[in-house]
Amino acid sequence: MTAPPAPPTGRGARLVQAMGDRALLVACADLEEVLALDAALRAAPLAGQRDLQPAERSLLVVLDGPRRLAAAAAALRSLRPPPRAAAGRRAVALDVVYDGPDVDDVARLTGLSPDAVVAAHAAGEWTAAFAGFAPGFVYLVGDFPPVPRRDSPRTAVPPGSVAVGGAYSAVYPRRSPGGWHLLGRTDALLWDASADVPALVRPGDVVTFRPVRAAATASAPAPAPTPRPATPGAAGPAGATGPRPGATTATLTVLSPGASTVVEDLGRPGRRDLGVAPGGAADRASARLANRLVGNARGAAVLETVLGGLTLRAELPAVVALTGAAPALEVERDGVLRERSAGAPVALAAGDVVRVAAPRTGLRSYLAVRGGVDAVPELGSRSRDVLAGLGPPPLVAGDAVAVGADVAGAVGEQEPQAAVVAADVVRLRAVPGPDRDLVRDAPGASLTGQDWVVSDAADRVGVRLLGVPLTTSGAGERPSAGVVAGAVQVPPSGEPVVFGVDHPVTGGYPVVAVVVDPDLDRLAQLRPGDRVRVVVDPAPGVDRHPRAPDAGEVRSSTRPARPRGTR
Repeated sequence: MTAPPAPPTGRGARLVQAMGDRALLVACADLEEVLALDAALRAAPLAGQRDLQPAERSLLVVLDGPRRLAAAAAALRSLRPPPRAAAGRRAVALDVVYDGPDVDDVARLTGLSPDAVVAAHAAGEWTAAFAGFAPGFVYLVGDFPPVPRRDSPRTAVPPGSVAVGGAYSAVYPRRSPGGWHLLGRTDALLWDASADVPALVRPGDVVTFRPVRAAATASAPAPAPTPRPATPGAAGPAGATGPRPGATTATLTVLSPGASTVVEDLGRPGRRDLGVAPGGAADRASARLANRLVGNARGAAVLETVLGGLTLRAELPAVVALTGAAPALEVERDGVLRERSAGAPVALAAGDVVRVAAPRTGLRSYLAVRGGVDAVPELGSRSRDVLAGLGPPPLVAGDAVAVGADVAGAVGEQEPQAAVVAADVVRLRAVPGPDRDLVRDAPGASLTGQDWVVSDAADRVGVRLLGVPLTTSGAGERPSAGVVAGAVQVPPSGEPVVFGVDHPVTGGYPVVAVVVDPDLDRLAQLRPGDRVRVVVDPAPGVDRHPRAPDAGEVRSSTRPARPRGTR
């Protein structure tokens, strides 16, 4: 989570900073400017624009590649969107029973009476500022006294809880941990993945809270989500895998999921305004290679498994291929065990049992089956997002894996695989982050001046690095802003966290560097205990002002600027 510097004054230009090699962070004066700029760019997208993420005082603009950065930055610095028309703002009214357990605590913190707390929260209008934390969770800004978060977060907050924290209010769309103060509850369905527009509240909406009594709620209880239309080849409830009559060409039965196995495709790009990161296969190159070997479409769903051990039985003939960290696929037929090297298509007969061998280095392996793994799509993807809770749940023994029809061509030839982790110290290339000047280097305590060790806290959401802690200027969190996979965030502990593919879409700790897009596959293969060196260089195609006040700003000039040294 990161906050951009304040916009430069007296120059007539908006500050635009690189957030990695495929995104720009645009500083805005206030939330109204953020929402107006967001609306203007949705109506008239920039060349190469792929997604937008509004936040408190900034807008993240995601592009399709580094070559777009300079031109997009030039346009963004001078773009002056018209004010949003009040008539075009969606109004959302939520009925709330104000019987939350923290009303008295909020009264004490604000100096108001409990009745005055309720009256203040229900008075006037709240503006939906930006999504984050979970799908359907939207930060609301209104005229309410700010309150600190709870000293001890709850491990589980019930869905529909109406809460306040800092300067914001929000409604929890599902059961989840939370450190905000709970004022009440609503029966409104905040998130319905089966709907055309799954989020009830979206950035830019105007929200009002209507106090109601528990015994006489004005609104009916939230209806169950409307069942999703059947998808050819899909099976079971939303997110499940398993065959349906006439829908598959082959079926695999899970005998053991290994350490962890999930279904992944190329993810859900373009959903950041709903609080959903792109996600998808963590090592995209390995997933694409596996699909290519069996002749699948590029975005067909595959099985992503950690540290080997995944064991399957083919119920019908199938063609599979293994890529990524595991060196081989073990195939047992009629009691005879054979090892087939990774990186080659393998024909399976009905009854064959296959097992993914344990990798010597690296973490994740990918098993593709010709036709693709079939499951009910959620928000246009079959991928499991572990943070958002979207997509099929992790596989367990006994699951039936359905196979679809995502075939693009003939089965491919064997392709040699390079080692996913080829050195004792893995180098991650990065570009300076918006907040890199907040890190105070000391002997042996810098981001780039030491080898870091991957901690046990490493999953699809992020990887925590252990070493000599970093020190950042300023205390506590900073105003939330959009972040991307590869963002290196420094929390108060000083131990950097590198965001993975299922990262939160916004955050509030300094981002001091961002791993470049080509090295995200390498990040995905790091396992606890691996040693990492972060190498920071200027972003490709990005010109930087050498002057300290504007360090990191993207210029529209085509004349290269002298890169400013990285601390």
